[in-house]
Amino acid sequence: MVRLLIFSLILFSFETSARQSDPRAEVLSIRFHQHPEFFRVVLEIEKVREFYSASLKDPERLFVDIFQAKLKPGLHGTSAEIKSPQVKALRLAQKNPSTVRLTLELIPGPGHKEKIYYLTNPTRLVIDVYPETGARSPASPPVTPSSSSMAARENQQKGETAGKPPEPASTGYSLVRQLGLGVKRIVIDPGHGGQDPGCISPSGLKEKDVALDLARRLKAMLEKEGNFEVFLTRETDITLPLEKRTAFANEKKADLFISIHLNASPRKNRTGVETFYLNFSPDPAVNELAARENASSSKNIHELKSIVDKIIKNTKYEESRDLAEKVHKHLMQNLKQNFGPREDLGVKGGPFWVLIGTEMPAILVEASHLSNPKEEAALKTEPYRQTIATGIIRGIIEYVKSLGKG
Repeated sequence: MVRLLIFSLILFSFETSARQSDPRAEVLSIRFHQHPEFFRVVLEIEKVREFYSASLKDPERLFVDIFQAKLKPGLHGTSAEIKSPQVKALRLAQKNPSTVRLTLELIPGPGHKEKIYYLTNPTRLVIDVYPETGARSPASPPVTPSSSSMAARENQQKGETAGKPPEPASTGYSLVRQLGLGVKRIVIDPGHGGQDPGCISPSGLKEKDVALDLARRLKAMLEKEGNFEVFLTRETDITLPLEKRTAFANEKKADLFISIHLNASPRKNRTGVETFYLNFSPDPAVNELAARENASSSKNIHELKSIVDKIIKNTKYEESRDLAEKVHKHLMQNLKQNFGPREDLGVKGGPFWVLIGTEMPAILVEASHLSNPKEEAALKTEPYRQTIATGIIRGIIEYVKSLGKG
């Protein structure tokens, strides 16, 4: 009897410890409603967790994966037929032990746009699906008045810069906005360098050289036009480990970190811009790109758990995503205006080493394709490089203004 009691206590202690160390946030409920202009799904969840969304064809559907999450017992396998102009059906499932997936089967034919964001008190992940003609601006998600927005206004008034109060990011009023924080110091990271050339174009143009030139242009323009204090992770063609780039930004106490890269694809006709913030991704193309960019890392397999923990605990997720969206928008607009249409490859989460461990909002910009003959030729010219730098700066300035500064 004593042995049984001791065993029971040990088992109880183990189970309690396991529950306490479980990093997953529980999805507590799901509800949905057809509004006059859009269809809304609300997932109540214990804590904010990283998510990834994508659209698929045949049949048309939208899925949202929530990482480090688990479903409350009884929610797994939830499904419903929907009478909506946008959505036919929905399904909620535990995709794997650490990922919850919501799938929306869409009405085929007309285009759709979605807006996905968090609200607080209680924490909810909201998914709104609009017909393409009636989609709201990504910069203006529906945000209910709350103590966080009031705090943002109060703290903005206490700052040195007068002007309009902070705007909500796509996920609401983050702590950065609630506290009225601004941007003064920026670190620009020219990708690759030294023994690591990065991508090399058919004619021999190296990613490391173009990235350094773009970074120098950014530095000069930010210092002149925005009155920012700007540092480069490398000023010359030197080899610099990925981990030291992040450490440099932290040591400089930077408010933003921008890593500049050029892309390459087996599809020579592929063009366009791709912008990343730190997150996991189920997209094979993103993971292939991350594998290329992370190839020079000096880390080993036994460090995998600590690396994953850093990604999960990425507290600058909301601001990084908002910065990425604004930079991407202006870079695309500026290139299109000056050099014609190109592919919009989107804003995505990705597990890039150079973004892991930053203590500030951080993004990685793939500004053009060295593998595309037209973009390669353009990248050799002064006007094209200046257009890229100007687009990135306009995005940074819009982001700073959205904080109620500048």
